[in-house]
Amino acid sequence: MITPTFSRRSLLASAALAAPALLLGTRAVHAGAKGTLRIGYQKSSVTLVLAKAKGVFEARLNPLGYDVVWAEFPSGPPLLEALASGAVDLGYTGEPPVIFAQAAGAPLVYAAATDPSPRAVGILKPAGSKLATTKDLAGKNVAVAKGSSAHYLLVSALAHAGVPYEAVNTIFLQPADARAALVTHAVDAWSIWDPFLAGAQAAGAELLTDGTGLMPNRAYYTARRDFAAAHPDALNNVIDELNKLEAWESQHISDTAAAISPSIGLPPEVLKIWFARQKYGVHKLTPEIFAGQQQIADTFYKLGLIPAQIDVSADAWNA
Repeated sequence: MITPTFSRRSLLASAALAAPALLLGTRAVHAGAKGTLRIGYQKSSVTLVLAKAKGVFEARLNPLGYDVVWAEFPSGPPLLEALASGAVDLGYTGEPPVIFAQAAGAPLVYAAATDPSPRAVGILKPAGSKLATTKDLAGKNVAVAKGSSAHYLLVSALAHAGVPYEAVNTIFLQPADARAALVTHAVDAWSIWDPFLAGAQAAGAELLTDGTGLMPNRAYYTARRDFAAAHPDALNNVIDELNKLEAWESQHISDTAAAISPSIGLPPEVLKIWFARQKYGVHKLTPEIFAGQQQIADTFYKLGLIPAQIDVSADAWNA
């Protein structure tokens, strides 16, 4: 049984991971009268990648006295470890990483949520694999990033197929290593999110199942509690800009793909596969959204994957 926690070592490692990007960003901005907003993002956070490329947060926040600094992370869990350690103030992750962070006592609040995109997460098998259904994963090696949205997809898919979670040999790998393991047949399947999902499919991997009917696959913008309390104006301005960008993206798929392709490292045509199954919209959290997140938290607790039962809505941002 695995109980992920944020150890002191992992927090320090995440802070070290973020440090180079944060230092580069600090040299590139002026000293703000109010402070600095340090944003953690992933390749899957397309709107943040676009915001960074266009400089829209800087244009909005610099006149208000805020500098903006960026740090990239390979997945949600290390990003939230950096948030917990104080290395970043705002981050974008899938559903489970926030739950793992809450269970570990991270000082965060839910600032906003996206619309669900269940087709943007999936379980892949190598080309030519004889696996036919999720039920065939019993006894097999499956790669997944621990505590990620793809981790919950694996948990949910197995439950729906009647396969005990313990019946699968879960191999915890970050996306780059997991893709290599799938290509070399070191693992039998890989549970992953976009754009890595689209990239692997374009290279020949086959979809065993996506998240349809298995999980909402929302993403969350979470902030350090102390930053949110001290700087609600910065967060509200960021959320407003996110909504503007998402509205633009939904009507300019090709332009968005071309704009962020260099940052993500995937061809625009591959990115369009991802965008076609992505829903657009950023919202403050509602009781319905919290109920869905609570269901995921309760599932992880029952499996022993988090150490204690939590109330996810206890970390709502009431600005």
